[in-house]
Amino acid sequence: MKIKGLVLCVLAGILVTTGCRKAQVVKPDYGRQLPPGQFALRKITDPAMIPDITFACYDTKDLRLAIDHSLSYLSKPSSKQFFPSNDITHEHAVASLKAFGLLLDKGILGRQLDAAIKDQFDFYQSIGCDDMGTVLFTGYYTPIFDGDLKQSPKYRFPLYGLPKDLVKGPNGEILGRKDASGAITPYPARREIEQTGMLKGQEVAWMADPFEVYIAHVQGSAKLRLPDGSLTTLGYAANNGHEYQSVAKQMIADGIVSEAGMSLKAMIEYFKAHPEQVDKYINQNPRFVFFGVSEGDPRGSLNEPVIPMRSIATDKTIFPRGSLTIIKTILPRSRSGIITKSPVTAFTLDQDTGGAIRAPGRCDVYMGSGDDAGQMAGQVYQEGMLYYLFLKQVPTSAPSVQPIPTQK
Repeated sequence: MKIKGLVLCVLAGILVTTGCRKAQVVKPDYGRQLPPGQFALRKITDPAMIPDITFACYDTKDLRLAIDHSLSYLSKPSSKQFFPSNDITHEHAVASLKAFGLLLDKGILGRQLDAAIKDQFDFYQSIGCDDMGTVLFTGYYTPIFDGDLKQSPKYRFPLYGLPKDLVKGPNGEILGRKDASGAITPYPARREIEQTGMLKGQEVAWMADPFEVYIAHVQGSAKLRLPDGSLTTLGYAANNGHEYQSVAKQMIADGIVSEAGMSLKAMIEYFKAHPEQVDKYINQNPRFVFFGVSEGDPRGSLNEPVIPMRSIATDKTIFPRGSLTIIKTILPRSRSGIITKSPVTAFTLDQDTGGAIRAPGRCDVYMGSGDDAGQMAGQVYQEGMLYYLFLKQVPTSAPSVQPIPTQK
């Protein structure tokens, strides 16, 4: 339900020359929708197609905590309405997470964990954008901005809370706006919301820069550094039901920033130098996000905390929520302030979604909070593979294992 991937680079067609002939290579359609009646996941039956997870089996930091967050979500009766998903039942999803948690509780790592996983679990792969497993990975993060919970001459650009007239369906989908007669109509787009002031009185926080407000909308959450130095979290509450449109793509099309030079930093620098251009561009994205003040870490669409490099966002209409996954791609890492990219195979949990994350060929990786996380998120635009793990056999009664208490 969040909007992710503000700085998605736009890949251009590549011309390949063969003799005197030039053939244009068609760019993959990462947003290709799932054909009717087809599952987004395909069970791997050829052992040669199972990814090498050796490295992932040595890196289990925060993995148990991430699993507990998924189990917390799946323990809620409301989670059952989204199953079966890809023929995976709710019981199967829960049992798989609990069984994997038991392996972690035993303290086994490396090749021993690898062998146990391959013995107990089936691997499923996203069909991707091309029915061959190709998935485009992008990154998102939680920005930290200066702000206040009350308006002032410095902080005059608002973030709004959940409107009373916004109507949601039984699955959380946005149905529209209920008027005085009880009729439901589409909720207004960003431009109308901003220009009419229709939400006046429903502000939950204020910021100093309108483009920073927009970044909070796109990332789906933000942390505000208040005047007294304390931090408060603004979490996603809902959106206005409109589809996300990329401002970055429009800026490239207008020649404001080159494809190669497009980044979150480039956009921030441009709008700092040209504040009069902010409204022109952000209003081209009709999607508008509403926030709520919350405590602790930012939460994903499952209303559970998201963990850097452990939580991912996918299309929740086609993938089983909260499930254990494996991502295989190239990601940036920050070490001593230096960001480098390297191949990554890692266990993650499917705990979030996004306005730009639609279809089996898209996945967003949560990179964390703050400037470093923002720089890394802006550099993630990489193809890879996405896998899901489920028990080979579902027990008649799932193992009675309670999530371990989390430390405050």
